[in-house]
Amino acid sequence: MSANPSSEEQRPGRKPNGLAGETSPYLLQHAMNPVDWHPWGEDALARARVENKPIFLSIGYSACHWCHVMERESFENPAIAALMNELFVNIKVDREERPDLDQIYMSAVMAMTGHGGWPMSVFLTPSLEPFFGGTYFPPVDSRGMAGFPRVLQSVHRAWLEREPEIRESARAMTEQLRVFAEPPQGSGTLDPALLDHAVKTTLRGFDPVHGGFGRAPKFPRPMDVRLLLRGWARTSQPAALNAVRITLDKMARGGIYDHLGGGFARYATDDRWLVPHFEKMLYDNALLASTYLEAYQTTRDPEYARVARETLDYILGRMTDPDGGFLATEDADSEGVEGKYYVWSRAEILDALGPEASATFCQVYDVTEAGNWEGKNILNLPRPIDEAAAMLGRDQASLQAELASSRARLLALRETRIPPAKDSKILVSWNGLAIAALAEAGRILADERFLDAASRAADFILARLTQPDGRLWHAFKDGRARFNGCLDDYANLIDGLTRLFESTGAPRWIASAVALAELMLAEFEDKERGGFFYTPERHEALITRPKDVYDNATPSGNGMAATALARLGRLTARDDFAIAARRALEAALAVLEREPSAAAQSLIALDFLLAPGREIAVVAGQNPAEFRAVLEAISTPFLPGKVVAPRPADQATAPPAVPLLENRPALQGRATSYICEGRTCQAPVVGLDRLQAALEA
Repeated sequence: MSANPSSEEQRPGRKPNGLAGETSPYLLQHAMNPVDWHPWGEDALARARVENKPIFLSIGYSACHWCHVMERESFENPAIAALMNELFVNIKVDREERPDLDQIYMSAVMAMTGHGGWPMSVFLTPSLEPFFGGTYFPPVDSRGMAGFPRVLQSVHRAWLEREPEIRESARAMTEQLRVFAEPPQGSGTLDPALLDHAVKTTLRGFDPVHGGFGRAPKFPRPMDVRLLLRGWARTSQPAALNAVRITLDKMARGGIYDHLGGGFARYATDDRWLVPHFEKMLYDNALLASTYLEAYQTTRDPEYARVARETLDYILGRMTDPDGGFLATEDADSEGVEGKYYVWSRAEILDALGPEASATFCQVYDVTEAGNWEGKNILNLPRPIDEAAAMLGRDQASLQAELASSRARLLALRETRIPPAKDSKILVSWNGLAIAALAEAGRILADERFLDAASRAADFILARLTQPDGRLWHAFKDGRARFNGCLDDYANLIDGLTRLFESTGAPRWIASAVALAELMLAEFEDKERGGFFYTPERHEALITRPKDVYDNATPSGNGMAATALARLGRLTARDDFAIAARRALEAALAVLEREPSAAAQSLIALDFLLAPGREIAVVAGQNPAEFRAVLEAISTPFLPGKVVAPRPADQATAPPAVPLLENRPALQGRATSYICEGRTCQAPVVGLDRLQAALEA
């Protein structure tokens, strides 16, 4: 959250603006600005039409550092605010509440300027068509950038003098956005060659020294890493696994990872993962936990299991609402200073640990008197622990035990600091990603805590963010569910519920997944061209209705819809789900062919569709421990094309949605596995030993 005061008591004489009744923490940060802000809605839009004023639309989010900067510099400046109030109708939008608006107008800003980001600043005609935009504007002309007052005055003067021309230009831009909203047509077919090409393209951007892809700033890009893991599983290409290992190792040892509290920051500002942009997002940590879990399945490297567990423990410990939902973000700033909560001086560590333990800790975690960032130290591991132990002449186990004790003491000290603010809204799409990660972790790491947390979150979403007709809301805050669910809300939640069923066998999860999938097909599918629109059919009319086919920080809506439907279709033998998944990929074929690095999630879905489908039904016998052991054995190897249908002993009948479990008895009173490929099943496998042999075969 902003470091600015946000109450009338702290701003004498100020009255709240039109954001005061909102629930979004980001909007409430601006509720006492002198700007006459309005939330997006008919009142503000009608005022623009009646007064024939352009709209200034500002879009950001609570963990956005430069959003806070522009607020302090411009929106809190009375002179600039007066200019805004006189010349424009000013609308403030939380991009996390309204991803539909963010997607449309970010496309416009990128088309106008060649780049995008937040805060997004875009000027619209009263008919909501964009005609000028950018991101952050400084309060005065600076470093070749026009100051915000000059931008405001120039736009106003242009509107007064050239309104017809501006309206025509805005109409042309809107038409261009409508063209962009439909993916281009591809010419090939959905075949393994697409996957091979995607792996080669991804590897061309790989940084073999520091890991990751491209140059600074560096983003984790978990979908690309998961695509490479599937490339390795399919072809055993050493370069693919090498890129995965270097990337995951370097990130987990870098400053982007929180070595005391677990979890990853949003991105690194440098190419070696040392200096994070300190905000933490639920979606990053959910996606990265899933990625490290798959790497653990592939390599059996316990470090990957540790990072996944610590990341999910961070979500459970700091990002979980008392009712079970998962919170959106933690800010980069505390006490108005970016990163202050996370960095250390050498003297602080000496005081906390004493001379001997601090000397060891500082050497291992790159802590110096001068600091490695702005006079302070970001904890990181320049070398693996085994190399550090050899360098220090220490036994590795004893060194690890000492470091664990030191980290615990430093974490306890850090928790006495003023923490970064949280954006405590609960978003269905991001919760779906977290539910999937926790469900997989519950199986792979054999940890019931994670399954319990995934189940509580799923119950919360289904109870509190479901409309009476079964459709989803998008966001929940302060007891209010708001805004129509978008495509990724449905797709991510369907995927999370499906994986939760695979981990628990509880029929309610698969039944809910099927019901939501049927709604997603009815509300979002393009019946003519295939693929899915980002907004539902029953939604307010916006200037365009795009299809989300490009991955960004989160997987694309179409990529996740294809992933979820392909998996659910295989579990339930629903051909309509599988067909819709394939049509979505066919609709995005040109992107898969020409820009595979922008469509890794769709390629992950394609890998699943093309893989020899392995469906495994597991029916519990009289020994619960044997049933658990069988499920753990199935979860041990990385088999990205498999689905699992468990039936615990307390379920008298198979779920109607899962024909794979019909007429599948537990033989000899023991846990029995039925392994099918291509809807042809092998002989039943009784017990654990024979199952392990069957999986190896």
